[in-house]
Amino acid sequence: MFGRMGWTMDRTALDEPTTRVTARWTASLSLANLAVFLGFFTPIQILLPLQLEHLDAAHKAGLLSWVTGVGALVAMLVNPLAGAVSDRTTSRFGRRRPWILAGALIGAAGLLCTAGQHGLAGIVAGWALAQAGLNIMLAGVTAPVADQVPLAQRAVVSGWTGISQSLGLVVGALLVTVVVSGVLPGYALTAAVTVALALPFVLFCPDAVLAPEARASFNLRTLLAGYWVSPRRYPDFGWAWLTRFLINLGNAIGTLYLLYYLTDAVHYPSPDNGVLVLTAVYTLAALLTAIPSGVVSDRTGRRKALVAVSCVVMALAALLLAAVHTWPATVLAAAVLGAGYGIYLAVDQALVTQVLPAAADRAKDLGVINIANSGPQVLAPALAAPIVAHLGGYGGLYTATALVTLLAGLLVHRIRSVA
Repeated sequence: MFGRMGWTMDRTALDEPTTRVTARWTASLSLANLAVFLGFFTPIQILLPLQLEHLDAAHKAGLLSWVTGVGALVAMLVNPLAGAVSDRTTSRFGRRRPWILAGALIGAAGLLCTAGQHGLAGIVAGWALAQAGLNIMLAGVTAPVADQVPLAQRAVVSGWTGISQSLGLVVGALLVTVVVSGVLPGYALTAAVTVALALPFVLFCPDAVLAPEARASFNLRTLLAGYWVSPRRYPDFGWAWLTRFLINLGNAIGTLYLLYYLTDAVHYPSPDNGVLVLTAVYTLAALLTAIPSGVVSDRTGRRKALVAVSCVVMALAALLLAAVHTWPATVLAAAVLGAGYGIYLAVDQALVTQVLPAAADRAKDLGVINIANSGPQVLAPALAAPIVAHLGGYGGLYTATALVTLLAGLLVHRIRSVA
């Protein structure tokens, strides 16, 4: 299936990378990242809310919390396990590419399954399958930066792959609001594009092959133990995990009800189109800050200060949403949030790759880090719903977002081994 591209790089899979990657390699990996996040965010932001509104408009917020919460729980379980299996894969096509393709196909199948459901149980099951596949894919597309990108290039490459996360919001929104309309066509197109965007990296980019004798032990006990990385033994890894968890918790609390915020607080006449506009503004702002931040970080070697700056900027955006419920203020907040998140996407990923405990477990350890991405999706609904209902509505929701994000900016300075 991988054709003539089943060749290997001129180094072992566990070596620290020293050769700069090419623009084509970076572009292909960025497209694969775009595929993952398009598959994640398009349903969460648009398709699932619409589908659940059709199912039960009176309880749409609670139903969305259940569906996204179960999906995030699946992600937390699957991602480290998929990473551990990828780390131990000795295929002649490399450790990452077979699982990127497999994850894309399983994720697409889950999206199509979700599309055909008309009851809550079926929607939950379909979305859980989609999350499983997409997290297998995510484990594969996250590791190549640590596998193949030298330290002095890592923040810039992370900036490009991080931008794909933001672009996933825009491209997905365009696909399901402009190219097609309706829940079923939206899921179908999202599934097809997810697979298509994964193919350039899978087919045309080298992936160092792991020698069988270098493979770590492979048993259920070892795999289950891999879900825990001791913060006492690896404190910098622990602080990096907690920082990312808090940033993503703030982001999850703030974005979970975005469609409903536009409907109920801003009273925007076309909330679906409003989400598209806000996403475009957010992504443009992230594009403008991610790569320059990566360049500065790589040239100076500094990571933590830029992460702290990003937290302050994102908190300011959340406070604006808390204080002013108008469309112009919401657009401005999207721009400020995007600018802060662009800095974060480039620099934090580079920082994380510098605190990984072992080269043999890069994908697994990044999978544990990725729990800090998906875990907040489980916790956010439990926090957001009572805040909206009893602690100040949307003003309270976005104030909580700001406070959690600022706490992350403070804790990042506890990391000692990275400047």
